[in-house]
Amino acid sequence: MHLVAIGGSDAGISTALRARELDPSVDVTVVVADSYPNFSICGIPYYFSREVNPWQSLAHRTHADLEATGMQLRLDTLATSIDVAGQQLTVRDANGQESTIAYDELMVGTGASPSTAGIEAGRLGPDDGVHVLHSMGDTFVLERYLDEHQPETAIIVGAGYVGLEMAEALTVRGLHVTQLQRGPEVLSTLDPELGALVHDELTRHGVDVVTGTRVQQITRTAAGLTVTGEQDGTEFARTADLVLVVVGVRPNTSLLTDAGASTGAGGAVVVDERMRTGLPHVWAAGDGVVTHHRLLGVTYLPLGTTSHKQGRVAGENAIGGSARFAGSLGTQVVKVFDLVAARTGLRDHEAIAAGHTPLSGTAIADDHKAYYPGANPLSIRITGDTESGLLLGAQLVGARGAEIAKRVDTYATALHHGMTVDAMSDLDLSYTPPLGSPWDAVQVATQAWTRQARSIISM
Repeated sequence: MHLVAIGGSDAGISTALRARELDPSVDVTVVVADSYPNFSICGIPYYFSREVNPWQSLAHRTHADLEATGMQLRLDTLATSIDVAGQQLTVRDANGQESTIAYDELMVGTGASPSTAGIEAGRLGPDDGVHVLHSMGDTFVLERYLDEHQPETAIIVGAGYVGLEMAEALTVRGLHVTQLQRGPEVLSTLDPELGALVHDELTRHGVDVVTGTRVQQITRTAAGLTVTGEQDGTEFARTADLVLVVVGVRPNTSLLTDAGASTGAGGAVVVDERMRTGLPHVWAAGDGVVTHHRLLGVTYLPLGTTSHKQGRVAGENAIGGSARFAGSLGTQVVKVFDLVAARTGLRDHEAIAAGHTPLSGTAIADDHKAYYPGANPLSIRITGDTESGLLLGAQLVGARGAEIAKRVDTYATALHHGMTVDAMSDLDLSYTPPLGSPWDAVQVATQAWTRQARSIISM
């Protein structure tokens, strides 16, 4: 059998590794559009902050490591079309030479591309100081611009995960950063009251945060690069030496849709839980396909963790398995200077859309016993269903070192198994005074939610 996987990031490599793990006799070819297979795109901001060096350290596995598993890599090779009936993939190499690759099974992991959200920039591009950040190629271009031009100021359009991480990285590099956010608060995956804590942390480290801004245009002026738009209905303009646009992604679907695949949520390609596209012998995974969410159903939620899992499922099924993607909960965590923010599951508006009767409440709990030095307060917001008592979601913000990631994972595990909010108190969680409390912070927050829910119901 010859399995061809398109994409050198999470989904493509996971597919190839799983297939080779289960059946070393399978011939696997991975088609990679650039020269950087299996690099950690999530680690790029830490390369800019110089916490990770050299850039080669971002490789999960080296070229040699990958080939040692038995897969064949076709680097700098762009997949251009799929002949579904003939089971052939047309590719173009770096020299523009086209050729075909015959396959028995094909997995498409073409991922997503950075969105510019309709912002007009004319002919301005990286050479002018206007950048996006989604690949190793983008990384090298931005690093070269920083080295050659030595900008002193930067505007980051977008305050999601990458935008926040890059605000920290560029601040560490000595730039004065202005961060523009369209919504009412940074990190829109959190409720605004918790996003405000992240906002305060950015401000504390010198980042100028401006919310409620709709960016429309980037132009070159005598003073530098000027970003214009509206802020709360009035005209808005800021100028800097460098502009970084990180406002999300859009799925790359043309290869599959041209072959006859359908699109769904978020414009992504429709796949089932086995990662089948509906085209014979064609599978797909990663940021280019829809996400099966355990609480929302089918949605679009591009995440690296999801891509790894989907690729693993596709690799197993492409060689005759029957694996299923168990579904996402949208569990995410981000470090912003000395603060960590995380979420999993649903917020109120998402829960209502999914047919629940939600209630959300925020509790403050120490990360460990207060009498042991260094205790830090955690803000934990719980969302539960007032009728069924089911846990629906959790959001956490607290100091780095307060085990935010561990605690959000506790909630994610509970959500995965359909636990009620009350049942969280039955969990046998670890305890020692320097690290926790007899009732861990995750349980203090769920108990507070239960009291709130009971008081509302009794009214």
